[in-house]
Amino acid sequence: MRPKLHEDIAATSIGLTIVALALAVTWTARPEREPASRAAHPKGWPTPLSATIDKPQTWADSPLEALRDKKGKSVAVPVVMGMGWVVLVGMAGAALGGRSVVRSLAGTVAIAVLACSAYLLAGQKVIHYYNLEYPLWALAVGLLIVNLARVPAWLGRALAGEFLIKTGLVIFGAEVLFSRLLELGLPGLMTAWIVTPIVLVTTYLAGVHLLKIPSRSLCMVVSADMSVCGVSAAIATGAACRAKKEELSLAIGLSLFFTVIMMVVMPPFISWLGLDPIVGGAWIGGTIDATGAVVAAGEALGKEGGEVAATVKMIQNSMIGVIAFAVAVYWVGWVEHDGSAREGSLAAEAWRRFPKFILGFLAASIICSWLFTRSPEAALWVDGATTGFTSRLRGWLFCAGFVCMGLQTNFRELAPALGSGRPLVLYLGGQFLNLVLTLGMASLTFGWLFRKVVEP
Repeated sequence: MRPKLHEDIAATSIGLTIVALALAVTWTARPEREPASRAAHPKGWPTPLSATIDKPQTWADSPLEALRDKKGKSVAVPVVMGMGWVVLVGMAGAALGGRSVVRSLAGTVAIAVLACSAYLLAGQKVIHYYNLEYPLWALAVGLLIVNLARVPAWLGRALAGEFLIKTGLVIFGAEVLFSRLLELGLPGLMTAWIVTPIVLVTTYLAGVHLLKIPSRSLCMVVSADMSVCGVSAAIATGAACRAKKEELSLAIGLSLFFTVIMMVVMPPFISWLGLDPIVGGAWIGGTIDATGAVVAAGEALGKEGGEVAATVKMIQNSMIGVIAFAVAVYWVGWVEHDGSAREGSLAAEAWRRFPKFILGFLAASIICSWLFTRSPEAALWVDGATTGFTSRLRGWLFCAGFVCMGLQTNFRELAPALGSGRPLVLYLGGQFLNLVLTLGMASLTFGWLFRKVVEP
């Protein structure tokens, strides 16, 4: 018998090991000149690991153009090594999960190649201009294969989408630094932490009682995806309520589609309304789902608006653990409880359901946050490790995970939910409520109560 770890424990172990590796290797390359100067190292200390991973670049006429950066330097080797990192993480997960590494190898390599193809599609000049990013294409590639052909057994054995995304989320914890979350103080916390749970609970109850969607787990993942922080929240709450992979794919697909629309529409709409860029940035940060899309839309409002948007979104991201635990408690205590006596306490049952990889996310965040505040050199050390390596690897793992989720989603099983149109109505209604309440809170906090605190 092979030793077998729970998927969450494996994802946490591998994710924290990667963060530790990134910090250790970056420390070995500590610059001798001006190690504490942010001006000299705006993105943090250079890390040797950055040479081992990259993604295909923007291209216009030929995909081969994607293998060279803006300076004409070849990135072919780092791109191939990026796929190699996906394979390495996948193989480590198979080994820790008690699966055959040899039998999973070919499928994991194929998934890495499909992830690269999704990056290539997202990098095409016209597509890149409209910010149709890699998650959309990764899901589309997987959906196209599974719904037009049959997934072969050798590929099916390697499908570990949730594991790859969970590992990426643990790594993402290194980028969620408490000192940066507190830069906006009370207005940022109020905008992110008051509106979000109100929208989540209201949307979920509307889906269950007003729209009468049969699957409560589908209502929950759609509500969490839309109200908290997109894919990350969908995966965390989906684990807590045991949502089907098809339900996760549907929620993520809706989120990605409307994220693109909001990212394009909101900046000019904010300008048309004549909103202050800081208020507009907070509105964007609290409503657009994906962090990358938030940054892109926020920067269209200017430097201050972009910084506020990104920080509000990061504050919202920090709620993942609390939301996941609350969903676990609610699910075992009310949704799945049949009224009979429990063998254990509600807290014990909720703990068993709670997605443990969230603890890895929090551990990475706490460790890197503590290091970041130790000294200016330590801040640049953490920034170098995250921007030069972990954020790139996180992107690759997310992309591969979305490919897997697409390969595990059959439209025939989603036909009843898609045909009714109710999940779409739920998302649109919840997002409308989110837009109205977040604008009101952003105007109250950033535009009036704490204006002098946040103005540049």
